[in-house]
Amino acid sequence: MPEWSVTEPQKLTFDTPVNELRVRIVDGTVNVVGTEEAPARLEVTAMEGAPLTVTQVGGTLTVAYDDLPWKGFLKWLDRRGRCRSAVVSLAVPAGTRVEVGVVGATAVVSGVDGRTDVRGVTGDTTLVGLAGPVRADTVSGDLDAQALTGDLRFHSVSGDLTVVEAGSSVRADSVNGSMIVDCDPASRPTDINLTSVSGEIAIRLPQPADARVEANTASGTVSSAFEDLRVTGQWGAKRITGRLGAGTGRLKATTVSGSIALLRRPPAEEQPWDPEPVDTPGDAPTAGPTDKKVL
Repeated sequence: MPEWSVTEPQKLTFDTPVNELRVRIVDGTVNVVGTEEAPARLEVTAMEGAPLTVTQVGGTLTVAYDDLPWKGFLKWLDRRGRCRSAVVSLAVPAGTRVEVGVVGATAVVSGVDGRTDVRGVTGDTTLVGLAGPVRADTVSGDLDAQALTGDLRFHSVSGDLTVVEAGSSVRADSVNGSMIVDCDPASRPTDINLTSVSGEIAIRLPQPADARVEANTASGTVSSAFEDLRVTGQWGAKRITGRLGAGTGRLKATTVSGSIALLRRPPAEEQPWDPEPVDTPGDAPTAGPTDKKVL
């Protein structure tokens, strides 16, 4: 079994094919990018404290601290103090299954087609251009995602969720983290289910939209940019219900004390936009389309 102990910045190349990647670090940064090039590569650009252990068993590549297991990751406690950090970048085949765990570290995963699992205690996570299913669990870390075509599952205590161009189903729950979901106009049908206790929820739907809608809050406020939806309740519980288009998709949002807003994506955003020529002095640029603001 090939094994390396990384105590200082260095580069490693793995000739054996990699189909599963596991990374677990404390503080610092993890960058994982899916690529069509081979072989898989690791670059550690900064190190402090305990060494990282790198192992490869068959097609599974692991980069982690020995005392930081994946099981029970979100409850992990470093009794020796967090006097360690690493900046790690990995390039792996796009079809690789990826598991990333961070404690106080920032994680970025992009261009991966395989399943992606992320667990974070306090570190923030960014996901870009992932085609496979995604599962993310955080305690207080935020999740920013863009152009996901696979299903997204998110669970957090106080971390915020921001999704731009969600291409498939989004299911998320949080205690007091806010949630912002922007649906990709090319994705049909809508499949969104968001639950929060006190966090705010905002969902932006394409135009024309196609979904059965059920959104409710026990004591927060609600707003809708869609005339076809009913807003009911004046004191206490409030609801937004109805059908948009054929009602093929499904949108459900629930919060106890947070607000809920349903926004409309302007149709003009789906059309090509030609900017004003930059070499014409004195001409003011044309303003682009903006969201209708609902307070």
